[in-house]
Amino acid sequence: MHPSTHRTTTTQPPGRLVVLALSVLLVLGLAVPAAALPTAGEDLPADDGDGQPLDESHGMESIGAEEAALAPEYPTTDDPRVGLPGGPGNTAGEASLNMQRLASMPLAPGASTNSDLAFFERDGRRYAVSGNYNGFNLYDVTDPAAPVHTTSVICPGSQNDVSVHGNLLFMSVESTAAKIDCSAGGGATAETRFRGIRIWDISDLTTPVQLPGVQTCRGSHTHTIVTKPGVEDTLWIYVSMTSSVRAATELPGCSSASSLVDPNTSNFSITVIEVPLAAPETAAIVNRNARIMSTCGDNSCEADHANGSLNGLAFPNPQPNYPEGSGREPGGQSASQTSACHDITSYPAIGLAAGACQGDGLLLDITDPPNPRRIANVRDFNFAYWHSATFNNDGTKVIFTDEWGGGSGARCRATDPLSWGANAIFDIVQTPDGPTMEWRSYFKLPMVQTAQENCVAHNGSLVPVPGRDIMVQAWYQGGTTVFDFTDSANPVEIAYFDRGPVDPTRLLTGGFWSSYWWNGTIVGNEIARGVDTFALTPSPALTQLELDAARQVVTSTTNVQHQQPIVWPTTYLTVRAWHAAADRAGVLAANTSANVKKFVDRAEAATSPASRNNAAAQLRAVSNQVSGDSSQEVGLRNALLALADVVAR
Repeated sequence: MHPSTHRTTTTQPPGRLVVLALSVLLVLGLAVPAAALPTAGEDLPADDGDGQPLDESHGMESIGAEEAALAPEYPTTDDPRVGLPGGPGNTAGEASLNMQRLASMPLAPGASTNSDLAFFERDGRRYAVSGNYNGFNLYDVTDPAAPVHTTSVICPGSQNDVSVHGNLLFMSVESTAAKIDCSAGGGATAETRFRGIRIWDISDLTTPVQLPGVQTCRGSHTHTIVTKPGVEDTLWIYVSMTSSVRAATELPGCSSASSLVDPNTSNFSITVIEVPLAAPETAAIVNRNARIMSTCGDNSCEADHANGSLNGLAFPNPQPNYPEGSGREPGGQSASQTSACHDITSYPAIGLAAGACQGDGLLLDITDPPNPRRIANVRDFNFAYWHSATFNNDGTKVIFTDEWGGGSGARCRATDPLSWGANAIFDIVQTPDGPTMEWRSYFKLPMVQTAQENCVAHNGSLVPVPGRDIMVQAWYQGGTTVFDFTDSANPVEIAYFDRGPVDPTRLLTGGFWSSYWWNGTIVGNEIARGVDTFALTPSPALTQLELDAARQVVTSTTNVQHQQPIVWPTTYLTVRAWHAAADRAGVLAANTSANVKKFVDRAEAATSPASRNNAAAQLRAVSNQVSGDSSQEVGLRNALLALADVVAR
């Protein structure tokens, strides 16, 4: 969810691109205090009317977007998820496709508003960390059909998004009521308040111990672990901050001033924390104001702050073809001025991060973790609030989500376009000047949801099927969906699970905050109902072979916003899954496909040293027939060669 932010209503006439030009006359976006978010099950205010029809103009500064924006589409009522009866817990009606609910754990005692998830293994057991506005809970999910709640830590301070590294657990806190000692009851003072990154020692899973954390000027709405390949003794945390700025009298160095006035403003930046893993209690800020929103994309142009260099992503003035003061008429989207990031996803193996930063989607160079640098950005006036990001495994695509309505609004109604509150899928294209992002499509839940269900794109992760780009994603009370974006211009939904509203008579907060795949299971953190586990079931869209191949991928730790390369073991199953993906994509000639099958089957049947050596030679030979440069052919070719090496041993 996101709090209230400084918002500028902007629209674009057809064909006109946004000019990312600095205007020193712009009143620069001073942060405003975060709005108090309703807790799970609390009544929401009346809808603010954002759900107006989309005008046939657009504002996508990205290749190909004009055509998409000129023909808005709307959700269907012809779907099993439409009209499900409501009710708390598992009393609501359910609809599912190729997805089976395995177990449901009720909201843990003392928990309020489940938020993000992280995962780790310890002593042969598998654990999910479920953050919530009152702390965090540990669940043993070794048997996903029978999860066990093992540990509860009460420590109020929204959002309490969590991540794990070894014996350390990190937690984001932005609430002005949060206290250093985790006590409840409000009344925090400058001396007792905690806003920033809490650090917990979870060596003893039954009794986590809070270590000295790191206070920041705007708290921490979310955070991202960043590592550097080859560096084992240190990690960095990128702190995304969307709340109010503390007074300098409370935390020295903080400033809420406009960037035209104060080069040290806490706006227009993220904060970078360095954590020495041998002494995590000494974690400290190493870059208080990493200027990824500046005109130069980093801190090198701070000296030019008098000319507005820190606000390098300033919005243009509202376009004159709409009535002054009513920019949404006849339907322009309300978009956010970029002065902060909501969430960042790092992918250290490719040296990049994707920043979802209010009014922009950013591509960051993170090869020097303390000093991130913006290398590309995109803007889309179908997007109200850039919320989160996910790379595909190859690092050739990135998905950004739009949290239109802040997560507490109903944004999947019949009047809500499929390009609003959606995912935008971009290809990452290499150019002589570096990588850029080119828009390919939108993806949104295809069906209508009621005005009593908060529904918009939220957190998800990759499903590790060889040769395919598949994502599972939470949509609050829109449920959980699984979609294939291998063809980035034509994403397709292939599985889902949904419940009816928490209350069919009024809009209450609920639904899935995060739905993530981990080690063969989907775990969903449901705001009001608790924690659910799911299994994907085979279908023509995702076969048993492909599911079995995906379940081979096992990680000891997963923090979804710290992406790690998916690596499949060298097995016949892996090769066959790559082969299936290549056939599905239509990139193999029929005789080549037949030869691949024949020689893989023959290799698996070989038993004697001579027959195995012969089979290995045939695998290498058939790999030469897979000569194309599509991702499926490259993956299949490499898998065949790796299998040949194993067979020949």
